[in-house]
Amino acid sequence: MGIKFIKISVVYFVIGVSLGYYMSVAHAYNLTGVHVHINLLGWTSMTLAGILYTLFPRAESSILGKVHFWLHNIGLPLMMIGLFFLLQGNSSLHFFIPIGATAVLLAVILFAINILKNAKNEDVQSLFQR
Repeated sequence: MGIKFIKISVVYFVIGVSLGYYMSVAHAYNLTGVHVHINLLGWTSMTLAGILYTLFPRAESSILGKVHFWLHNIGLPLMMIGLFFLLQGNSSLHFFIPIGATAVLLAVILFAINILKNAKNEDVQSLFQR
């Protein structure tokens, strides 16, 4: 799962940077919230989760890791689509925001539980003994 998190985070990075580029060219700074969330919850958080899952194989192989991945990657796009349209003055998809936000929140909680439960000192120590 760690590599999947890192690979999908690169997709979010490209989307976030592309949106930032569009915002600067079009002077569409009303989309700052979408830009920030994609970069923080997509690029940064997913990269860090991928690194931590790689460091802690028990967490990586647990069902919590898989559920975290899917909840996060369903919830974040839903939330960002809803927010994008809302910030453009179209509230027809605003209901995506709380649905997506709830999915991301649950994903983050599951991630925290997973790491707290499955991260062991010996996993990190074994990296330095190789």
